[in-house]
Amino acid sequence: MSGKLYGVGLGPGDPSLMTVRAVEVIAGADVVAYHSARHGRSIARSIAARHLRPDHIEEPLVYPVTTETTDHPGGYQGAMDDFYAEAAARLAAHLDAGRTVAVLAEGDPLFYGSYMHMHKRLADRYDTEVIPGVTSVSAAAARLGTPLAEGEEVLTILPGTLPEEELTARLAATDAAVVMKLGRTFPKVRRAFDRAERLDEARYVERATMAGERLGDLADVAEDSVPYFSVAVLPSRVAALPVPGREPTASAEDEGAARGEVGEVGEVVVVGTGPAGPLWLTPESRGALAAADDLVGYTTYLDRVPVRPGQRRHGSDNRVEAERAEFALQLARRGRRVAVVSGGDPGVFAMATAVLEAASEDAYADVPVRVLPGVTAANAAAARAGAPLGHDYATISLSDRLKPWEVIAERLRAAAAADLVLALYNPGSHSRTWQVGKARELLLEHRAPDTPVVVARDVGGSGERVRTVRLADLDPAEVDMRTILLVGSSQTRAVRRGGGEAPGTGETIVWTPRRYPEA
Repeated sequence: MSGKLYGVGLGPGDPSLMTVRAVEVIAGADVVAYHSARHGRSIARSIAARHLRPDHIEEPLVYPVTTETTDHPGGYQGAMDDFYAEAAARLAAHLDAGRTVAVLAEGDPLFYGSYMHMHKRLADRYDTEVIPGVTSVSAAAARLGTPLAEGEEVLTILPGTLPEEELTARLAATDAAVVMKLGRTFPKVRRAFDRAERLDEARYVERATMAGERLGDLADVAEDSVPYFSVAVLPSRVAALPVPGREPTASAEDEGAARGEVGEVGEVVVVGTGPAGPLWLTPESRGALAAADDLVGYTTYLDRVPVRPGQRRHGSDNRVEAERAEFALQLARRGRRVAVVSGGDPGVFAMATAVLEAASEDAYADVPVRVLPGVTAANAAAARAGAPLGHDYATISLSDRLKPWEVIAERLRAAAAADLVLALYNPGSHSRTWQVGKARELLLEHRAPDTPVVVARDVGGSGERVRTVRLADLDPAEVDMRTILLVGSSQTRAVRRGGGEAPGTGETIVWTPRRYPEA
């Protein structure tokens, strides 16, 4: 009979953190295998050393390459693949001989560990058991004495080997995080924290539970002093909030305020949430919403943002944009980090203009203001329909609440005469029912009756409906404020794909060619 394979998690480094089951398995094994670099020293073996017997058969699995270059024809990956195949064959020979094999692994065997390469090559052929171990992530949090995640917070585990842009995006978007595999990646990782505006929150843990352990703030760590066995930690934001019923410790800012000193000014970030829910948010926007002390916005848009402990939410009606903007700036002057929540893209018929207009007043000249882009309704609707905005297009709001209809009509005629595709925002509402019909009449003076019109309602929402009609058949009664209209140019095409000749089958795609015919 074949022997049994064990993947044995040893924990983060302190031998006393090995589980009872791990000790039992090592004691009962015939063969103990462990990975090491070419110098022969194995951290895994050193953790388990007190449990090794003289009669144990030891199998050092020595990496052919770590950080140095290789002349292997397959490069680094080729050298490693050959190594894993050879190591698995050596272990298989023991298993075939009926011996029990324990492969030692720092931390947990299936968490960024080398054991998993043996597991993938052997577990389908031999009886296998994995003994979980305490991970370096858990050890780091314990040594810092800081909760990693609480309630509905999301914890993200990242390898420091990711590209800097990817690290930045993920750090900006998550609530809490641990970045592993530092060492040579540390300068890049530190820049990613800084670019994600999370560096001041980040902690550093080196060799958790082992000799030479070091803890500190990530911002204070010298770049040339970081070993591979270290992690960067973004702890729980919720855990940092005051405990209800317990008197908070006065901060330097609180003491300054008590003496009448002016505190540090916060900031206002205008955030575009896209046309619907969380799937449309950018990582940068997610991060800004999570980091805010206060959320300010139209109640419908605020409802798209998850409720987070410690945040204050200030909802209001859709018709008080100027008041909302000034309120946000006032909060920021009192040191609050404020996110003004806007639908779609905040710079397209949305809150960015109102905030910047108010911020231009002398009273708010010292308040930092940022605008974060979002997916605007025109782009969302166009993607659902195909590519109707593939060439030049114009964006026009049909709402006459802030500009006269005469101006709207003049712009419609000019854009139509220029043969531009049109994205028509705010086409109708309960109180505005005639603009769509009038716009259709104006456009038919310049466009053929069969010009494709994409009628897109509630894109990304539960009531999403996107269909294509002829311009002559556009029905104003089917259009409301949650609808956007994309009116094709003379070159826009609507084509039925799939479904054969049967009515109601297949799909209609709409696109505008990028090449325009010469005169």
